[in-house]
Amino acid sequence: MIERKAYLLAGPTASGKSAIAAALAREMGAWILSADSMLVYRGMNIGTAKPPQSEIDEFHMGGVDVVTPAEEFSSGAWLRAAADWAAKVPKDRPIVIVGGTGLYFSALLRGLDRKWEKPAPEYPVIRIDRAVVRERIAARLNDMFLSGLDEEKRKLHEKYPVWSKTAALAIGYRDGDDREKILTRTCQLAKRQDTWFRHQATPIYVEPTVESVRACWEAHGPWTVRFMV
Repeated sequence: MIERKAYLLAGPTASGKSAIAAALAREMGAWILSADSMLVYRGMNIGTAKPPQSEIDEFHMGGVDVVTPAEEFSSGAWLRAAADWAAKVPKDRPIVIVGGTGLYFSALLRGLDRKWEKPAPEYPVIRIDRAVVRERIAARLNDMFLSGLDEEKRKLHEKYPVWSKTAALAIGYRDGDDREKILTRTCQLAKRQDTWFRHQATPIYVEPTVESVRACWEAHGPWTVRFMV
């Protein structure tokens, strides 16, 4: 087991958490671990809103491009990949963990195997109006199609004719996924994420701004996380 201190930031999709985390990580000189169950797939870049390669390199980002869409993935596999990444982080380098997959946060803070006890883990979660999230999702979706989402999907299915059950859940990559279906499913995902954090965590709600998250981290952080090897 690798035990480290880390600054956490969770929230629903399109809440601005990744940009905020990147800005603060840049201030701190931190490495970033992605806690997003879809960023683990290589080649699924546009539809998952994966950070650009320059940012992945800048922050030595973990939890990204771990497996192909043909491979099964799980929370346990993510924990192992996260532990491998954490072992490479210099001891004096801060760690930022950001994402929307609540189970990954719980796994780091209280493990996967033992009985979960109350209260649930406390960490910062972005609070944002769902109407604003929908507007952001719609705008991001336009950018995805302009950036070549359909072509990315076509090439990936040619390269990997059979997808794992987990990869097949990715929004935007199913056959027949048009703009309206993707919008609806992504909004539903954001709602489920918000509900999960409300009931399965003890959220410290923060506004979607760098200033709000910085103040929260200064007041409450960093958190002790355990990477199970």
